[in-house]
Amino acid sequence: MVPAEPSEGIVSSRPAYQSATLALVALGLCLAASACASQAALADRTFFRNEYEVDTHGRKTWFDHLVETDPGSIRINVAPEYESVAPARIAVLPFVDTGSAQFVVDKIPLTARNPEQQADWAWTHSNRLRRAVDGYLSSREFLVENLIQVDQIMKEHRIYDATSLGRMSPQDLGKMLGVDAVVYGEVTHYEAYYLALVSAYQVGVSIRMVSTHDGRELFTAEGSRYDVDVAPAFDPVDIAINSAFTLLQLRDIVLARSEDESAREIILRIPRSKRLQEELIEEATDAPSQSRQEDVATLPRDGGYQPPSNLERASTPLDPLNSILPGVQVFGVSGSHF
Repeated sequence: MVPAEPSEGIVSSRPAYQSATLALVALGLCLAASACASQAALADRTFFRNEYEVDTHGRKTWFDHLVETDPGSIRINVAPEYESVAPARIAVLPFVDTGSAQFVVDKIPLTARNPEQQADWAWTHSNRLRRAVDGYLSSREFLVENLIQVDQIMKEHRIYDATSLGRMSPQDLGKMLGVDAVVYGEVTHYEAYYLALVSAYQVGVSIRMVSTHDGRELFTAEGSRYDVDVAPAFDPVDIAINSAFTLLQLRDIVLARSEDESAREIILRIPRSKRLQEELIEEATDAPSQSRQEDVATLPRDGGYQPPSNLERASTPLDPLNSILPGVQVFGVSGSHF
């Protein structure tokens, strides 16, 4: 009797569900290994690592100018010895605006503000750019004086306009404000353009960083930035629609972006001082030890713990009841009631 030959269609006697199970197990192992690798990579993401594109991020290239149709430019001048004399403390003085202080479109004033309103708007325009410059300087290796305090000190010395500011030497301003350099600024462009399919804001500023020790100019910059919107069209209906859209680009938020970009482009061009960074690190390193020494010096001589009195505990800012009800004393000390 001849044995039956095996069927040619049978490749494996293993059930199909076992193959599917093995495939799922293998996929699960792969996903688990990938998750472990991802967790290990996240564990390596510590603080204080190398930062890329510090001096170029946010700075326009020629390609950006081409794409955004921005014909603006920034011209700078840096003192050759800047690294050795870079100022640690800086004060940004009030900027000057000698423009019309009107809302200008295509060189035509569209508002009729009186002299008082023009003075207010000139201060508004200049202070917007001043705050933008101050903000970007504060993110660098400089210690920038608070603008509110700078303004108050200048008021006390009766410096109210460009004329009175010009009579003060940088050295006198440095003694008055306690800084190593002052930043002068002037608004050079603050206007809009509109021609059907094209609209734009132009914001320009010039600044001078001057040493308060010898009066030399450490850094100067002048230029402007355009925020341009172009909406090409050929059909009459499309031209009408796109003209309306470009007109909508003349909004305050677009103007604010132009102000911010002008300030950012200028401050990015100030060389980074390695010396100032090292001094800041050294100062931060020495501060904790000095603080500990001061704490030890204020301890009682016998070394014992002295609990605060009732009055001290009642007025402490950490007391939750006093922080919620500042007019009420809670430790039996007389005070106001509801």
